[in-house]
Amino acid sequence: MSELNLPREIRFNAFDMNCVAHQSSGMWRHPLDQSRRYNELSYWTELARLLERGRFDGIFIADVLGTYDVYEGSNEAPIRHGAQVPVGDPLMLVSAMAAVTEHLGFGVTAGTAYEHPYPFARRMTTLDHLTKGRVGWNVVTGYLPSAARNMGHDDQMAHDERYAHADEYLEVLYKLWEGSWEDDAVLVDRENGVFTDPAKVHGINHKGTFFTVPGIHISEPSPQRTPVIYQAGTSPRGVTFAAENAEAIFVAAPTKESLKKSVASIRDALERAGRDRNSARIYTLMTVITDATPELARAKYEEYLSYSSEEGALVFMSGWMGIDLSKYDVNEPVGNVQSNAIQSVVSHFQQGKDDGAEWTVGDIGKHSAIGGLGPTIVGSGEQIADQLQEWAEEADVDGFNLAYAITPGTFEDIVEFVIPVLQERGAYPTEYVEGTLREKLHGRGRRLPVEHRGASFAV
Repeated sequence: MSELNLPREIRFNAFDMNCVAHQSSGMWRHPLDQSRRYNELSYWTELARLLERGRFDGIFIADVLGTYDVYEGSNEAPIRHGAQVPVGDPLMLVSAMAAVTEHLGFGVTAGTAYEHPYPFARRMTTLDHLTKGRVGWNVVTGYLPSAARNMGHDDQMAHDERYAHADEYLEVLYKLWEGSWEDDAVLVDRENGVFTDPAKVHGINHKGTFFTVPGIHISEPSPQRTPVIYQAGTSPRGVTFAAENAEAIFVAAPTKESLKKSVASIRDALERAGRDRNSARIYTLMTVITDATPELARAKYEEYLSYSSEEGALVFMSGWMGIDLSKYDVNEPVGNVQSNAIQSVVSHFQQGKDDGAEWTVGDIGKHSAIGGLGPTIVGSGEQIADQLQEWAEEADVDGFNLAYAITPGTFEDIVEFVIPVLQERGAYPTEYVEGTLREKLHGRGRRLPVEHRGASFAV
């Protein structure tokens, strides 16, 4: 229990993607799974209504711009398994979901490697206007070599260089969002025929290593100006980047102990960046299989396993780790490998299991077939609530980024069986906080706080 013996509040995001197989490989074959409707607007609007009914903070929509062709050095396996291919643009979904909800937040993923920040600034400002300030941006630097090749490069930039590029990308955006238009620039003065006062709109005059942007932001300021910044980097360089920029941080770890270490390093880094240890909400990836009783939940999990694909899981893990796992025997330990992809994924598995045993390639395939990078917990609503509270307390996380085994069934089960238990315990909100996404997450104003890096560019 936390201060004054009050239960620690737990927060939920729904983790989805504009594709068929997101984290749990093979589950698109299940007769109740509706992920095949990813290209139907009604799937997304129905899901948004469900999540708002469950008082989720938001829906976090992942994205990739390439295929998971690290496994066997080919597109064949990811295409066959539907492993995040085909995939659609996440930003296109937000307006429709916002139109059928009042409070749900939207965290959309977009990379810094292949789109210039100038047009991207306008797209995010547009979404922030249309959602009345409920949009966030998950900043990714990219990790799939296939994306780099299709954008005309031999390979992606080296890991740390991608973050140097992203640092300047964010600087350009902060200048556009925070420093180009003064708060009272838009006059709408019908009598004198002045819509905007030109003296209060400023070019940003940016000239850096990667970008030259002399002009103004061509969109007027939106409710939050800068969308809520999400980040998921947990490598040493990624943690530094997150500490300087992120307001919500997503982590993924297969064990409680490795998660606890990651969270502690992030909170330490926030302090080093001159921010409070709790200035960013930290959500960890989790998949929940639940039902009215423990026996029904276990039976559901076993049924799901019968549809899962271990090869599909290794396709994902090869892309996330930057290692072709098809080259290894299933009994071979992960070992001491170097990665130019998501370094934290390799690091977590190298730390071993909770019982100290080494992870083998086969273990990774079985572990991630349902749930992907995060753990999967199974039980009744009460048992799941117990486990979530235990993870939150022991690892010092604020909430959970909930992946699905089947959709929307996994989310429906959480709303029906888990959330009421947490609410009865006083550990989950019963109503939304009013205001923008930033206000809902942090209980402060709609603008970036003064200690945030981006606030230093405000006009």
